[in-house]
Amino acid sequence: MTACNLFAAKNLSPTMVKIQTNHGDILVKLYDETPLHRDNFLKLAKQGFYDGVLFHRVIGEFMIQTGDPQSKDAKPDQMLGTGGPGYTVPAEIHYPAFFHKRGALAAARQGDEVNPDRASSGSQFYIVQGRTCSENELNHVEQSARVNQERGIFQQIATTHIEKIKALQLANDTAGLNNLRDSIYAETVKKVDENPMYKLTDELRQAYKTLGGTPHLDGSYTVFGEVVSGLEVVEEISKVKTGRADRPVEDVKIIKVTVEE
Repeated sequence: MTACNLFAAKNLSPTMVKIQTNHGDILVKLYDETPLHRDNFLKLAKQGFYDGVLFHRVIGEFMIQTGDPQSKDAKPDQMLGTGGPGYTVPAEIHYPAFFHKRGALAAARQGDEVNPDRASSGSQFYIVQGRTCSENELNHVEQSARVNQERGIFQQIATTHIEKIKALQLANDTAGLNNLRDSIYAETVKKVDENPMYKLTDELRQAYKTLGGTPHLDGSYTVFGEVVSGLEVVEEISKVKTGRADRPVEDVKIIKVTVEE
């Protein structure tokens, strides 16, 4: 059931938040299915946390990112993107129900190598601008995701055979190592086939081919809302001139974030 259908079924109105910027207003809807992110965003908004922060990272045909408190009154040459409220938010990834379509509101985070649980930044978020994708591009994204899943599962299984692997290596038993590798790979493929982490449904493919977005981020970041109006503002911001670290040359600022009652 989609978020919209869920709201209709419960006869509830979604939580709406207005992001006022110096390029215009963006109205976003927060998903009730991601309550930790929803409530955290509302708390920060009501505290005025976002008032005056910059969109410090802007990449055309990709996304616009903000939420770093260190960006308030930042000097033109100041590097940004590491600030936050001092905590993270546990991941609430509901793929494929929520995906990185154009206008998706999602939480930024540190990479998997230091953040394997994919916990979100306590304050930084991005809005997807993206672009439309071809069928071949979507096939490539899907295949790349499968390869990454296979790599992770293969390593997990191999770890359980580490003593046997060491013994075969010590004995210079190449045939034994190859047989074990093939056995682990067969088990890996079976596990991925039974539970693929990333699979583009027909509905998602159609959305990415017509509306656009950034499908390669799906399943890895928490999408906790979407733009209801103001996509033209997102579009305008995505096209501003940027300098080092994709920071806009002229500041793109959030004036105020208000919860619509």
